[in-house]
Amino acid sequence: MLTKTRQSWEISENSITPENIYLDRRNITKSILLGSIGLTNLTSLMAGKAFASGANPEIQSFINSFIRNPKYILDRQITPEKYSTTYNNYYEFGSNKNIWRRAQKLKTRPWTIQIDGMVENEFSINIEDLFKKVDFEERLYRHRCVEAWSMAVPWIGFPMHQLIKLAKPTFDAKYVVMETILADRSIMPGLRQSWYPWPYTESITLEEAQNELSFLVTGMYGKELPTQNGAPLRLAIPWKYGFKSIKSIVRFTFTKERKKSFWESLAPNEYGFWANVNPDVSHPRWSQKTEWKIGGGKYDRVPTMLFNGYGEYVSHLYANIKDESLYR
Repeated sequence: MLTKTRQSWEISENSITPENIYLDRRNITKSILLGSIGLTNLTSLMAGKAFASGANPEIQSFINSFIRNPKYILDRQITPEKYSTTYNNYYEFGSNKNIWRRAQKLKTRPWTIQIDGMVENEFSINIEDLFKKVDFEERLYRHRCVEAWSMAVPWIGFPMHQLIKLAKPTFDAKYVVMETILADRSIMPGLRQSWYPWPYTESITLEEAQNELSFLVTGMYGKELPTQNGAPLRLAIPWKYGFKSIKSIVRFTFTKERKKSFWESLAPNEYGFWANVNPDVSHPRWSQKTEWKIGGGKYDRVPTMLFNGYGEYVSHLYANIKDESLYR
């Protein structure tokens, strides 16, 4: 008889979905694209993908029905949506956590993604056209902030390696640099803070980007990604601290040189390039031994796990790197 040995960070599937939205998730007919594109008259469902007709027949919604990938489950309950969508870092809108109302001013359509650098051919692509070229799924990931709080989120999106396949980087490309949109200061008042190195950029190695966990997110909780959480396209890399998971991406640049990103440029003694979660390497101003689960009580803390518990997927990426800054 074959039995599965459950990992230490896993719990059973039926213990991880308290959100009311999942009780009626099959009835969600206006998911990620529909709300922003304004499509109506759903005419057919084919292989779990909805196709729209009417005023804009060439645009298709590929996300009306999505499948949860059972490979990625959690060690805790999903964070209630009201907390994970109202407790956010998005410094372009301000430095406090309560920026979600202000972030609603950001317009996410039209939205163009630029692919450039060391690729076979540089190109720009409308986000709806990009969505037609990838396969969507739902994944349950833990998210760990360097500030020592955490949440558990049902993300909807597609593996980053699918975008890399479209980009066709050259042999010499070693890193992927991503850039967040710059809107005008009336929409993003944080841009008035001239000491910040705008635009927000983040970078990871090409090997990290191609890892199966690296996930480009377009939705959460069965709905379109809110602007405060990084609409219409953000990164989720769950083994790293959250500041690496860049929001509202407009550009992917492939390069052979490692470039300093936003927080590494601003405070290199506190925020390094690697930013892998490690409870044994403290932030210069606080311990990383434990984390607070947002939405819980003041003392609802749990031990922090190396690589945020995803070591079996990613530890091999760092086997030959012996540097403490790897985890900062």
